[in-house]
Amino acid sequence: MRRPGPVPDALLQLARVQEGLVSTQQCDAAGLGRHRRATLQRDRVLVPVVRGVQDLAAAVERRWGPGVFGVPPPPAVTRRAAVDRDPDHLRRRSAWTALLMLGPDEAVAVGACALALHGVQGLPRDIRPEAALERAGGRDPRGAARVRRFRVGDVRTVRGARVVAPDVALAQAVCELSREHAVAVLDSAVQQRLVAPDLGSVRALARGRRGAARAADWWPLVDGRAQSPLETRARLQCVDLGIPPDGLQVAVRDARGRVVARGDLGWRLPDHRLLVVEIDGAGPHSAPAALFRDRARQNAIVASGALLLRFTAADVHTHRIAPEIRHHLAGAHRRTRTSAAPAV
Repeated sequence: MRRPGPVPDALLQLARVQEGLVSTQQCDAAGLGRHRRATLQRDRVLVPVVRGVQDLAAAVERRWGPGVFGVPPPPAVTRRAAVDRDPDHLRRRSAWTALLMLGPDEAVAVGACALALHGVQGLPRDIRPEAALERAGGRDPRGAARVRRFRVGDVRTVRGARVVAPDVALAQAVCELSREHAVAVLDSAVQQRLVAPDLGSVRALARGRRGAARAADWWPLVDGRAQSPLETRARLQCVDLGIPPDGLQVAVRDARGRVVARGDLGWRLPDHRLLVVEIDGAGPHSAPAALFRDRARQNAIVASGALLLRFTAADVHTHRIAPEIRHHLAGAHRRTRTSAAPAV
């Protein structure tokens, strides 16, 4: 029989759902009183996060193994480094921090925190804990969690947390995000079918909010075909340089017309060939199986006669992609004009 650990199993189960966090009230309810908490804090089993919120993540990972909150970390990586490599986990922790501070039975995750719990991609790496209280009043918003005065509307339960609906969360967040992050989260929400492609409900809910006016030009940029925030950022950089792609997830066909691959972004060259751009994220493309698949796709694209350019996340961050694409497009147009010029 397994000996009982220093933390009740029920509390560990709760922490597992709550991204490793528990509230002081939840500790009391599980029989972990003030004196016992002080002992566990001294032993670094229980780590205070903010007032009223404790971190049990290390104990949860000892119980269920590394990767319980996301992708398992590589060998010989410290837990702190592993957490830093998983921004989705960090964002969900921010959401749970707000809910546990204000009371998970009363508080509702809103804005960026609600989007993180809904699984929407494209948010900033660090988001501030924020939640709303359905009842009137509320607590001092100057603490570690931001108390919003939003009307919460339709409240749902996602990942064990009370959250506003996706369209409400988007309307709240988009007005406060940068253009890059706003378009990325809207792309992701449409791609996941969390909201309608026309964004009608989101736009209606955003109307009149502070920051809505500056977002007016962003709605036409949203395209649910984008499959990652990196693709969205690369596309926006191309739009800003005056070379918007002709298509997303463009079909690459072989000589018999069969679709052999789909490229992230595509341009139709003057000689009717495709310029295909692939954006490789660090995670999905680094595993051996993914490398083999990528090589096969790359060979199929090149064999079709298309021009293939591959870029990484670092290229997106340094704004290198759009100038290089423009260089290739300009070269293709020059070659076409040269070949079409009459002989003298």
